[in-house]
Amino acid sequence: MPDAVRRCPEDGFFEGDTCPVCDGAGIDVLDGARRRQLSKFISGALRHFPEDAGIDVDEAGWTPFESLRAAVERKYDWVDGEALSGVIATDPKGRFERAGVSDESSEGAAGGRVRAAYGHSVDVSLDATDDPVPPTLYHGTAPRNVEPIREDGLKPMGRQTVHLSDSAGAAREVGRRHADDPVVFVIDAATMQANDWWVVKRGAETYTTDRVPPQYLSLLGE
Repeated sequence: MPDAVRRCPEDGFFEGDTCPVCDGAGIDVLDGARRRQLSKFISGALRHFPEDAGIDVDEAGWTPFESLRAAVERKYDWVDGEALSGVIATDPKGRFERAGVSDESSEGAAGGRVRAAYGHSVDVSLDATDDPVPPTLYHGTAPRNVEPIREDGLKPMGRQTVHLSDSAGAAREVGRRHADDPVVFVIDAATMQANDWWVVKRGAETYTTDRVPPQYLSLLGE
């Protein structure tokens, strides 16, 4: 269960029991169960079903914050702008980006625009970032996928891009969505980039690429 979201009057939103800046208890915004529920809905709305959620996303994936707020308030009678702002601001994996608001961690934060940082199945074109890419990246998956990946490499499989992690541990956690005993592939990202393959950082610990050919892959532990 994820941590609850709280807000420090001085330092903004945080997750957990105490503000990491001032060590204060803060004000309750959303418990862990509702945080997970809201996060899953807005992830789906921004990545996969904006029309069904009643929002429009532009060619870069952005939607007005107030449009998303109206959509989540139609879905859940316990959501308000503060809860939505808190989930966006504290997401541990950086799933969401917000722009055009002076302080997204304040109680009354409104305005601006929001998008999912990665993971889209709807057709959007995310702008690249200047963040450096580690020379080695990782991808977790179910053991049943090992031989197809060895043969064909990593493909988007219903998403726009392949998702890679910056550590074996993070990749293993992703892999547990598909199997209790996931395997982890190691990606030679440095050679990929040297050979003009596009790799870009999206969110806090996720990197994306169009695909990973098999020559850049090895199985962790081999």
